[in-house]
Amino acid sequence: MNITTQLPHINASLNATSAVLLLIGRVQIARGRIGAHRAAMLAALGVSMLFLAGYISYHVSAPIFVFRGHGPIRPVYYALLISHVLLAALVVPLVMLTAWRGLHRQDARHRRVARWTWPLWMYVSVSGVIVYLMLYHIRS
Repeated sequence: MNITTQLPHINASLNATSAVLLLIGRVQIARGRIGAHRAAMLAALGVSMLFLAGYISYHVSAPIFVFRGHGPIRPVYYALLISHVLLAALVVPLVMLTAWRGLHRQDARHRRVARWTWPLWMYVSVSGVIVYLMLYHIRS
């Protein structure tokens, strides 16, 4: 097995890890633990950056993998995929802006954008895992 065939599985793991770290970060800030929140969110950012590098590497070098599902699951898959891709493109600059404001302790401005960034980022991470499961593990 070469790395190209393993990248989708690695990328799904990175997306899942990002989602867990996002959840940890959210819980930590709700508890007022700013340092732990910062650590979890920076870890989520790092994992997401690794995902993005793996995703781009995979799609530059690998053929397109066609969804094999049939029937009612097919439009569900494509609706999820389209929303995932569009929101993934939208969330990248939001994540960078939110991280910048947080790291520079622009707390009020950070919170204003984070209330949009966090749920979008979480959706993108979780929907990425679901898209992977549907694409690689649906046998119909």
